Formats: sequence, C-alpha cells, structure tokens
Amino acid sequence: MNFAAQFFYSRYLSERLERLYSPKPAIKDSEENDPFWQRDELRLGPSHPGASHKCGSVSNGSASRRLTLIEPDRLKDFGEEELLNGDVKVNDTKEVAAPEIKLQEPPKTRRVSEFRVVPRPPVHYLRFEDISVAAFKIQSGIQKTPCTYSRLSKQYGMEIYLKKEHLHYTGSVKERGALYLLSSLSQRMIPLSQVSQEQQRKGVIVATDCNFSMAVAHHAVELKIPVFVIMPSCCSSPRLRLYRDYGAMVISYGSTGHDSQNHACHLAKENGYLYMEEDESAAYLAGLGTVGMEIYEQVPKLDAVIIPAAGQYGLLAGTAAAIKHLNSQILVIGIEPEGFPLLLQSLKTDSPVKDMHSYPNKKLYGDLVERSLGDNTFHMAKKLVNKVITVSEEDSLVAMLRFQEFERSTVDTEGAMGLAAILAGQLPELKGKRVAVVVSSANMELELVRQCVDRALVLDERVSKFSVQLGEWPGDMAKLLDVLSRAEVRLLDVCHRRHGDKSDLFNAKVECVVETRDKTQSAQLRKMLTERYPSICWLDR
Repeated sequence: MNFAAQFFYSRYLSERLERLYSPKPAIKDSEENDPFWQRDELRLGPSHPGASHKCGSVSNGSASRRLTLIEPDRLKDFGEEELLNGDVKVNDTKEVAAPEIKLQEPPKTRRVSEFRVVPRPPVHYLRFEDISVAAFKIQSGIQKTPCTYSRLSKQYGMEIYLKKEHLHYTGSVKERGALYLLSSLSQRMIPLSQVSQEQQRKGVIVATDCNFSMAVAHHAVELKIPVFVIMPSCCSSPRLRLYRDYGAMVISYGSTGHDSQNHACHLAKENGYLYMEEDESAAYLAGLGTVGMEIYEQVPKLDAVIIPAAGQYGLLAGTAAAIKHLNSQILVIGIEPEGFPLLLQSLKTDSPVKDMHSYPNKKLYGDLVERSLGDNTFHMAKKLVNKVITVSEEDSLVAMLRFQEFERSTVDTEGAMGLAAILAGQLPELKGKRVAVVVSSANMELELVRQCVDRALVLDERVSKFSVQLGEWPGDMAKLLDVLSRAEVRLLDVCHRRHGDKSDLFNAKVECVVETRDKTQSAQLRKMLTERYPSICWLDR
C-alpha cells in the first residue's frame, strides 16, 4: 500500500473511532428510530447541528433522511469489501404499477334452439280456499247429502261408505257446481262473469238434456234468473215436462244435440242471453269440490275415495283437490266406462285427447258423447289422482242391480260405476280399507231402468232360458212344471211349440224362462234338469 492510501485509511479509522466513543447526541423527533438494528447509537451524520456533513439519507432512490450505519457484525449480509473500500451501495428501487387485471372473455351467446326446453309444472288451478268459499256460499241452497255405511261392505271385504249425491233435488251432483257458478255470475266474482245487469235481467240459456242443464234450470229459477232450455225433438215428453216444472222456458229445436246447441248460441247472441255450458271454470270446479270436504268430515280415518269420471271430470278434479289438501295420504281413484276411456288415454299420451274414436252406448252414457277433457282439468287429474281404471257396461248394470237390492236406491250407470269397480274385483288393494264411493247421479227414465234391470239379472246368472224336447204323452208338460216348482224357481215365461221341428213330428219343443235367487241355485237347477232331460239346451241371452 502506498503512502497516500495509508494516510487516508488511518484518517478514516480515527474519525470512525471518534464518532463511536463520542457522547451520544439527542435524537430529534424527525429522525428515524429503526428497530431493525441492535444498537441505536450507530448512526451516520453530524453529531451536532453545526456539523459540516451536508448529505442526507437515501431512501427509495431519493435524498430524504440520513443513512443508518450498519452494525459491523451484519456486514456479511451486505458485503464487507464494499464497506472497507469506502463505497456506499445505493439500491435503486422503482415504483411498479399494480398488475393489470385481465377481464375474462364473455361467454359465447347461444341460440335459443341450443337450450333444452323444460316444460313448467302446472300451476295450482284450484285452491282449497276457493272450495271453502264455495261451500259457505251454497250451503243454504244445497242440502248436505248423507255418506252412509253400505250393506255390501262385508260381501266385498272392505268398509264401503256411499256418498249419496243422487239425492239432490235434480238427482245429480252437478247442482253444486251450477249453483255456485250462477251465484258467482250474479255477484261478478269471476272472469267468466263479465255479465252486465242487462244480461242478468234477460236471463241465461242452456241446451240439450243433461244433468247440468237440469241443475241450471232449477237453480236459475230459485235465484230469480230467467232460464231458457233448448231441447232436441227426440227428447221424451216426461223430460220436457220435468224442465217446465222447474220453471224454465223449454223450446224444442233440431233432431240432435248439436242442432240444439247451435240454436242456443244463436239465440244468446241475438237476444243478449248468457249461454252456459259445462266447462272447467274455477267457480264450477270449486262447487263440485265441496263433495270432498263433506266426505272428509263425514268419514273419519278414510283410506280411499272412488269417484266416477264419466262426462264429469270436474267432479274428479275438484274432489281430488279438496281431499289431497286435507290429507295427501288418501287415495283418489277415478272410474271411466270401458267404451269411452278419455282420461285414461290422455294420461297415456300425456296430453288431453280431443277426438276419442269410441262410441259408447248412448242410452246408458248419453252425456259422454258431447264431453271433452280440458287442459286444466287434465293437469289437475294428472297431479292429484292416484289411479284411473275402466269398468265394463255389464259390471255397471250389475252394480245398478246391487243398489236396488241392498241400498233400496235406483241410480243410473254413471252413479253406479264406483261400485262396479269394486264388485268387478279391480281394486284388490282396498281389501280391509275404509273406502268412500261417490254416487253421482240417478237420472234415468223408467223404461230404460226396467231394461237395465232385466239385462243385469241375466248377467248375474239369475235369469236363465232353456229349451227341451217333450213327448206328446199326457202329463209330460205337468211333470216339467212340477220339477221347476220343487226346485223353488220362478217361471217367468213358457212357450209350447208342437210344430217347430220337422225331424220329429211326435215331439213338442218347450222354451222356458226362469228366475233363481242367486248363482248357486241356478247351478243346481242346471245340473238337475240336465240329468233328467238330456236334450235340454240352455239359451243365454
């Protein structure tokens, strides 16, 4: 090392030792107190205000506060050679802006056709509150029909309760819906009732001979509303007289129900009448739903309700809405005729069937041909009805016979369908259960009732017809009658033909119609006559 270097190095050491062992100056508030260092007295700069050191401390690349002297034992952290050479390392720091936030790319717009269209579930078209209001409104004009224990319960192994809606004044459950509909129209309570007082004064008009028309004719007169009924010419005189007794103005027009309906619509438009027909309005369904409220009140611990759905799907939907609201565990079963399974086919296709290519017996199911299933009624039945089954015409006729024998009641085929499903054995899951059966109507003409009873006796194997060959010996006919008398059967008809068979000129053909008590007696009679007369031939009608 040369002389100049030694001189400057010795001077540097002397100044450093002087600063280390000189008295500690007071630290001003503006000076930095860095807790990172162990010795606070190790600071650079003048020890008194008058010092000649003019340089300030460097922070973030700018002159601000005085530099802090680094402790010797921490020189290894920053490089000892740089400090010994007298160089001060200044770390330039740069202010870096915050990182730029990159936005995600917006999702690609998809066409409507790419989305899967999910149908919305049907809304509750009929609320229980509507049914409760209907029950309160019609309680003064509709009698509370009984729901009695049936004598057929033990025979079919279940507790059967019959809700006898056929006991209404017009013989039909549709009085409930018609009365509440007329009351709602007069009070302007529903959208359908956009009816002016002038229209109410002029009256309402209905067409065709059905249970709904009878209910409207009766209750419209009770509410002081003029009512007109358009009937086809094929309607019988007793039925026309029945409408006139209610107080309606009856007009015969056309040969079919369609002709009457078209004429009724024409008169309504021309004269300002309100044309009424059976529909699925909320007021009409609420009135029919009051049946469910009464059943739930009259039959405790109920397990199932059987409701006919022939031509009156509003009864099924309204009653199901009331029952399911009160107790969702109660089964609701709908019954349809086998010749017109409109609801059953609609449930299979998951949409209301508009055109049913089936033609039921018009005498037995006259109202069915003109009826259809609405969208709202279909969705309610789909959601609330547990099971829908069909019954044959034969089972319905036999059920009518059971009503007459055990319940002392005369009902029509629609009213007997609920019991027909039970006696046909289509509801084995209800064995030992408590079941309510709605008997909806009993509007059938007397002559048709007689024909149905005769047919039902044959179907029930209680009326039999046979033919037998007898000789011309005296007493052969008397012996046959004596056999029938000892068998305790009732002889309904007998025909003795002597010249009916060319093969045997000396024999006579005898045809007899007999009635037995039940199937057991009928089987015994067949066995006895077959053994005595080998030529006997049974003729089943």
